[in-house]
Amino acid sequence: MKIYILEDEVHIMQHILQIVKKISAFQIVGHSGEVARATAEIPVLKPELILADIRLKDGDSFSLFNEIGMEDFQVIFLTAYDQYAIQALNMGAFAYLLKPVDEVSLGEVLGKYLRQREQEQFDRQQLEIAREHYLAQGVKGIKRIALKSLEYIEIVDLDDIIYCKSDKSYTTFCLKNKREIVVSKGLKEYENMLAFSGFLRCHQSYLINFQYVKKYFREGFLQMENGEKIPVSSRKKEEVHRYLQNIA
Repeated sequence: MKIYILEDEVHIMQHILQIVKKISAFQIVGHSGEVARATAEIPVLKPELILADIRLKDGDSFSLFNEIGMEDFQVIFLTAYDQYAIQALNMGAFAYLLKPVDEVSLGEVLGKYLRQREQEQFDRQQLEIAREHYLAQGVKGIKRIALKSLEYIEIVDLDDIIYCKSDKSYTTFCLKNKREIVVSKGLKEYENMLAFSGFLRCHQSYLINFQYVKKYFREGFLQMENGEKIPVSSRKKEEVHRYLQNIA
């Protein structure tokens, strides 16, 4: 598991490095105390987890993550300022720890992260096995879905859905007729529901209907038939490749 550390105080950086090095599951791929350096390094090193101080030498890590996005990794914020907690969690941080960070607290959070990743990987593997089995048997999933908005429940044919987009605890369904339906359920629930109906989670924020994929670009995005480009996260590229091979 690749990890990157953002911290501008040398003694704290050394303390964090010592803690992380004791956990064999992690590989430290880089560390920095500067936004500019991290902005250049993170997309290249492709860490899966970042331990990030908020105030750095040349800016703050909030600005950094707003610029490069947080789709391909999780973030654990480490800071002495508790007023940033809500902003950090609203950005989708995995956790938020106040300094001074002790070995027990950080170790517990890192352990929780590893357990969650292991469960996610297991769930994806089981889902992929089941999907391949059903594809081989020619079994089709559901054809229609009931979407509950604030005002009504609408029955929608899956063939009319181009993709679904996550917005925290809400999901937006983007339809062929350019309509959008917003429902108050997370994308994960629909990922499981539509797994055997030609839909694939290609990104933390996107679930796509594969019948509307026109092109796959290896640099990491899908072009849909309506011209929209949907990103494919680094962690999902292999799954997209396998899906393409199964339908080829």
